[in-house]
Amino acid sequence: MLFESFPAAAAAVLASIFVLAFILGAVANKTNFCTMGAVSDWVNMGDTGRMKSWFLAMTVAMLGVILFEAFGLISADGAFPPYRSSQLAWVEHLLGGLMFGIGMTLASGCGNKTLVRIGGGNIKSIMVLMIIALIAYFMINPFPGTAHTLYSLLFYPWTNPMSIGLWSQQDLGSLVAGNEHGAVARLVIGLVIGAAALFLIFRKADFRGSFDHILGGLVVGLVVVGAWYVTSTVQIDDGMDGRHGLQAYVQDWDFLADDPDGRPGEAAPWATQSFTFINPMGQTLRYVGSGFDTSLLYIGVIALVGVIVGSFFWAMVSGAFRVEWFASARDFFNHLIGAVLMAFGGVLAMGCTIGQGVTGISTLALGGFLTFGAIVLGAAMTMKIQYYKMLYEDEATFFKAFVTGLVDLRLLPARLRKLEAM
Repeated sequence: MLFESFPAAAAAVLASIFVLAFILGAVANKTNFCTMGAVSDWVNMGDTGRMKSWFLAMTVAMLGVILFEAFGLISADGAFPPYRSSQLAWVEHLLGGLMFGIGMTLASGCGNKTLVRIGGGNIKSIMVLMIIALIAYFMINPFPGTAHTLYSLLFYPWTNPMSIGLWSQQDLGSLVAGNEHGAVARLVIGLVIGAAALFLIFRKADFRGSFDHILGGLVVGLVVVGAWYVTSTVQIDDGMDGRHGLQAYVQDWDFLADDPDGRPGEAAPWATQSFTFINPMGQTLRYVGSGFDTSLLYIGVIALVGVIVGSFFWAMVSGAFRVEWFASARDFFNHLIGAVLMAFGGVLAMGCTIGQGVTGISTLALGGFLTFGAIVLGAAMTMKIQYYKMLYEDEATFFKAFVTGLVDLRLLPARLRKLEAM
């Protein structure tokens, strides 16, 4: 898609992202697509339906990206955030994923689910959104009058030295074959993983018979691919036989643009990208706090609004719109703590259950797989601890519940079990 000016190109991208996000919000509400719910069903009831739906979204997104890349329609190498960076911040992926998994369990849903719940009338999720937005903003942006961010004060001094500088990009293809042949290796590895995943997902008849699970996973995966495609293919013709992506155009604004006015605040948020929701919450706070300055209206902001509007649309059409408030003081504090953990964890891990668990994995980035595993582990362990604390009340100490949870998840031998399940 070729445009003659940045405003026209940016408007096309933002409109396309809004439509995709609207579809994501409506379908996630209709099908109850929820990654926290997927882990809960698996851990508490042994039901893997929603978990397979999440895996289906990952698989569709991954296959879409590697196939589109093979035909030159998408390039995720310079994405925002940099999923395939050669610097593997493994501590941040694992720590951030664990924090996010714990947080989304306490706050009744991940970043995407928070937006879907807001669209459905859940006022509790508005508080969660506001807390995440505030912390996510200051994790990246300095406090007024200083050069310090929450990230630079709390994490960078000890997490950055443990990062690993790789010999290539961190996607599986480049790790195996190097940057030069990484694209071919990505295609082969992605097709093998995708075929195996689809076989395992659709192997049992109960999932094949679930329209909502299939619809949810398929649509989430496709809208992620759609966002990659839109942000990769929109270009601006500079009138001199040169074509520029949105990020490159902003970087060379003084040379390419006719008018100094209208320049975006930053170039990075206009890079090739797809859906993620924690950093965009911080971007949205900045946009609103600026008095709706259009130079700060980024793709992530529009995506956030689109999901809420799409969810609201389905809630109204289906008659499912319900205003919901905190059931108790404990419920309030659980959501508060959960929001804080999701904010820190989502920024540290460079994404959430959608941002890394689907979008990041679609690039075959090692960090996406690490974050996904940590999110599932953090959520599963939190649910196990909550279960045993509820079952045994005062008799179940945190340590006993924690160890028994690890036994249930087969991460410790059965002889170490402290509490019996019922």
